[in-house]
Amino acid sequence: MDASILIVGSDDFVDTFSSLVEKLSIFAIQVASHPREAMSLVQAQQPDLLLLQASELGVLDLCQQIKSQSQLAWIYCIVIQTAPTLGHMQLSDPTLLLQAEIQALQMGADALLNLPIPLQPESLALERCDPLVLQRLYAQLHAGQQRVQNHRDLMRTNDLLSAIALVDPLTELNNRRAFEWELPRQIQNSRDREVPISLLMLDIDYFKRINDTYGHVVGDRALKLVSARLRHNLRFYDTPFRYGGEEFVILLSDTGADEVGAIATRICDLISSQPFSISDSLELTITISAGVSSLQSTDDNRGVSLLHRADQNLLRAKARGRNQVVLSDPPTGK
Repeated sequence: MDASILIVGSDDFVDTFSSLVEKLSIFAIQVASHPREAMSLVQAQQPDLLLLQASELGVLDLCQQIKSQSQLAWIYCIVIQTAPTLGHMQLSDPTLLLQAEIQALQMGADALLNLPIPLQPESLALERCDPLVLQRLYAQLHAGQQRVQNHRDLMRTNDLLSAIALVDPLTELNNRRAFEWELPRQIQNSRDREVPISLLMLDIDYFKRINDTYGHVVGDRALKLVSARLRHNLRFYDTPFRYGGEEFVILLSDTGADEVGAIATRICDLISSQPFSISDSLELTITISAGVSSLQSTDDNRGVSLLHRADQNLLRAKARGRNQVVLSDPPTGK
């Protein structure tokens, strides 16, 4: 099935329109006898379309409730009038019919259709329907399905663009924007679960010298290789980010001040221990400096102070000669 539809109304309405909709062979059909029952199904199943019997009390309130919720507002609601009434109001006058349509649209319905379709057993529904009336119904169902599909395509595109916006295209690591989004979330999770987290801020030593000596193409290649070595040698629950230029940040989950120094030292040794093969004729030995900090109870929820301490420790590591780790946070056991 390409789409799902929820039909809401009396037994006769549900039977008749289920048999008509089945002829399209594109909808998985669900049914509900009352708007209250329908809302539970809408929240749980999120059908693409709703087909609603206009004479059922609460139908327009259901439309309004759906459209008021952003996670449901894309659902296409078609209200069907099979007799000249809306609720208990007689609608034989064209002006009243127009007013009813305006009211339905204002309450959130995407369409109000006046369809003189006799509510008949399944075997009689098709043969007693005016072909033009059926065409109108099917055209509206197709229009609704197309609009929902367009919405889904747009959401997929937005998700893709969001993912692209959070990834550094050169190193394929998450970028600074992703880090600034993730850090507060990790801090909140750490405090909710009462587990530690730590942060490493890394900088490639003398990176400007690589660019000045070999050019930016080699510099870019070096960044990619360093990033790959980091990514492939971290624990699966640690997250590396390219913070900017030759700087990287790593969020270390479930890691406190007792452990983080050893992990940072291992990462520095990992980078410096084996040269990077830039090309068949060029290998570079690269080292990094690291500043470390662990989350404290006095740190703000956004992580500004946590990041600041790591940054200051990185500056100290570089000032002390590079290719080393500096951490100022005391171990948690002391």
